[in-house]
Amino acid sequence: MTRIDFYSLEPDSRADRFILACRLVERIHAQDLRVLILCPEREEAHHLDRLLWTFRQESFLPHGLVGSVDAKLTPILISLDGSPETEQQVLLNLGRDLPSRWERFERLCDLVDNDPAVLQAGRARFRAYREHGYKPTHHRIRL
Repeated sequence: MTRIDFYSLEPDSRADRFILACRLVERIHAQDLRVLILCPEREEAHHLDRLLWTFRQESFLPHGLVGSVDAKLTPILISLDGSPETEQQVLLNLGRDLPSRWERFERLCDLVDNDPAVLQAGRARFRAYREHGYKPTHHRIRL
């Protein structure tokens, strides 16, 4: 059964879910796990790609957009649609909808910031996970 971790930023946080994503990806990558980041909005996916390159000067997070890198050799992939289907370790959801086929992953990290539309969509996803019989662990984060 997929482990679901739901991350929401505290109301007084200065960061957004993209900075939170960079921090989580760094931790997950340090555990030698592969990460598929679902980011359905093309502009947001490119924004995240740039952030991962500049996130921390002393670290390197080998990543790329699906279709522009060799998916088999790149441990951190940013995907617009959840491909490639072969990824199974960690899914990091930056989309507003419930990801398709999320049950194939060992772990799902769902990120929410304080944007009202993102927050509302996140609450709906949290309820949907519960309706599917899962018990998401909720983490409140201050950045």
